[in-house]
Parts: sequence; structure tokens; C-alpha cells
Amino acid sequence: MKTDTLLKKVSTVELTEAAAGSQTTLAQLAAEAQTEYVLLMLKPEVDMGYGALERMLQVADQTQAALLYADRWKIKESAEGPVREVARCIDYQLGAVRNDFDMGSVLLLRSDILKGWAASLQPSANSSLRYAALYDFRLYCSRLPRATAIFHLGELLYTENELDLRKSGEKQFDYVDPRNRDVQIEMEQVCTEHLKAIGAWVGGDAIADAPLEDGEFPVEASVVIPVRNRARTIEDAVRSALSQQTAFPFNVLVVDNHSTDGTTEILQRLAAEDARCIHIVPEREDLGIGGCWHLAADDKRCGRFAVQLDSDDLYSGPDTLQRIVEKFYAERCAMVIGSYRMCNFQLETLPPGIIDHREWTDENGRNNALRINGLGAPRAFFTPLLRAYGVPNTSYGEDYALGLRFSREWRIGRIFEELYLCRRWEGNSDAALSYDRVNANNLYKDSLRTAEIRARQNLIQS
Repeated sequence: MKTDTLLKKVSTVELTEAAAGSQTTLAQLAAEAQTEYVLLMLKPEVDMGYGALERMLQVADQTQAALLYADRWKIKESAEGPVREVARCIDYQLGAVRNDFDMGSVLLLRSDILKGWAASLQPSANSSLRYAALYDFRLYCSRLPRATAIFHLGELLYTENELDLRKSGEKQFDYVDPRNRDVQIEMEQVCTEHLKAIGAWVGGDAIADAPLEDGEFPVEASVVIPVRNRARTIEDAVRSALSQQTAFPFNVLVVDNHSTDGTTEILQRLAAEDARCIHIVPEREDLGIGGCWHLAADDKRCGRFAVQLDSDDLYSGPDTLQRIVEKFYAERCAMVIGSYRMCNFQLETLPPGIIDHREWTDENGRNNALRINGLGAPRAFFTPLLRAYGVPNTSYGEDYALGLRFSREWRIGRIFEELYLCRRWEGNSDAALSYDRVNANNLYKDSLRTAEIRARQNLIQS
């Protein structure tokens, strides 16, 4: 495509991600757009590949996409010098409603769609978005007919510098950092309006009380600990659970998923010392964390309430289990979620500190849950419903899937004070994930959101 033709077809605009979040800025861009497309570049010093712009325009014309994004190369600084890595995006889908969906730093926008979005905005100055304008535009595009919506071009078309060199285990909590609270409130408002627009918003009147007196159980509560090869941490976790002081009987179900590092021997010793510690070794060898949870919930020794404790972690104090069970009865909840503190092995606080998910409200928490990537810990479930729904046999996102499913119909109780210590160490499974692994995790959770949105649409229509 000749240069003069390109200039007539597309204009290039450089904006920071912060500036692109401003409704005023993005609406002004729409008003001034004179070309068919706008190429929005969100990072400095982006190097477009050979023929990249022509290729993006060609595919945009073919698909009539309102928003087109592509894969890229990332340059990271390391001790050995710059490292060039492939950074692929994932395909967009109905459930890709989280505001941190990664489309890269080069976006091709159709100007008429951008103008249509700007015209749809509320005229009141009080409604002007400061952070979420680009997010709002993306959701607007996703509501368009499929032929004119969002398209992912799976080709490496440009190179960008990676400016955020933190490990995945540090980045994943940005959305609950208290310093970002104003941003998150605005993102929630935008997501809520989107869910209403697509018929997937669930109001508070659809939430039922849990039938907590149903069924007979050997104990009131069971702490469930799935574990595989955690000889360094498992005894601390089990003793933390056994030290709980309660007004009711409880036990600890430890599902030992065929450990080979000495974990099994530790659990055999602990079970011999205290009958409340029940050591379960699955017959099957194809279980993930979710499968271990399912096995524990179906066990006849499981209590009325099943309460989570990961094999790396600890309860903050001896009253955690008592407070969780009291919350079930006080609010007739089907699920209870507490708050946790990030810490190291010396129990010293790590950023961002306490993760309390105070963005949750009784009115809108179940809807905002579709925007964010987690709901908090520890998590506890009314066992009959947990058995009825089942737990996905995965080792990532199974807890999120349950949170979405429970929140669709049942009340979720929240405890915003610290109950749980999440210990970060080099052995944590999500401490430093590769780009491909992060993508796979995000793709899975987006698929969970897609399924949940469709279920909620069907629920509302019925």
C-alpha cells in the first residue's frame, strides 16, 4: 500500500495508557478523526514490523473489525542484556470482560465506531470517565454484531519495550491494591453497565438464603487441604488448622495427591497424633487441586461446611474457623470469603499487604466478580451445594469457578478482617509464571466467565 494511500486511510496517535483512559481525551480523538482508521499506540518507542500497518489494515478491511489487535515481540532488560521474547495475546470472547485484558500496545480502531461510542456517552460532566474510557470503548465494540466487533490477528507485527519487570506473582494483585481504589470503582461502574446491556446483570432480589439445616454431618466444619510435595510447609498448615478453637467439632481433611518428597510421611505422623487429622490418598492419579477438593467434599467424613486452607498457608489466629461458621448462620450464606495478608516465611508483610476485596458489595459483588480475577481467601462452602455443583478438576481457577457459580444464586458472606496468611516463597506455583502460562490461565478464566455470563443471561430470560 503506497504511503499517500496509508495517510488517507489511517492516522497514528500516541497516547499513554493513562491518557487513553480519559473520556475527554478519547472523545476528542473521535471528534478529530478524519481517516477511516486510527492507529492507537500506547507505549513509547514501539517499532512496527515490516509491512505491519498494511497487514493490519488489510485484515481490518476483510473483517470490518471495530477494534483489531495483534501479537508482538517484547524486549526485556536482563543481567545479560536485552532479551527479545514472543508475546502473544489471546482471542477475545464473551467472557473477556476483565479490565486488564491484554491487547498489547498497538490498537487499530475504526473511526466511525469510535465516533459512535463517543456519541453514546452521557453528556453530564459528572459522568466523565477518568480511567476507564478505553475499557468502556472495548466493551462497546464487543456488543456490536460479530462481523464488526473485536478481532485478534495472531501475527507478530511490532516490538515494544517491557517496562514492568515484576514477576507474575507480584503483578497479579494490582487490581486489589488500595492505591488503585478509585480506578477500580470506575472500572466496576463500566462493567456493570455492560452486563446490564447484554442481559447478564443479576440483581439482589435473585439471591436466596442457604438451607443450612439440611442434611446430617459427622462434624460442623472440615478444613480441606489439598497437597502435593509440600514437605517444607504442610506441617505448619495442618497444625494451624488443628489449633483452631471452636464451639463445635471439626476435622482436617488432607488430600495427599501422591506426594514423593516426604509429605506423605509427615501426614501419616500427624494423623497418628491427632484423630481429627484425616489423611486421604486418592486412588486416581489424574486429580488437580479441584479434583482433590471434590474428593474431600464427597467424603462421608466431611462436615457441614468445607473451609479452604492451602498447603503453603496458615490461618491468622485460632478463631478463624469459628468466625467463618458464625458468618454462615448470621447471614444464611452458601459461601463465605475472608481476607488474607501477603507475607514471607518470617510472616513479614509483603506488598500489597492485606487483600480484603472491599470492592465487594451485597448489591453488586456477584456482578463485579466477573470483572476481577479472584474473590479472596479463605473460601468456605456449604457442603451440600458444593457436592451438587462439583469442583472443576483443574489446578488453577477452580475456586474462581465456584465463586461465580455460588454467587449467581446464593448469598456470599464477606469477612473483611484478616483471617489468613498467604506465604509467598520461591516454591509457590504462581510466583514467576511465563507469558504463555499467564495467557493460558487468563484464557481459562475468560472461558469460565463466558459460561457464567451465558448462564446468567438464561436465568434472567427465564
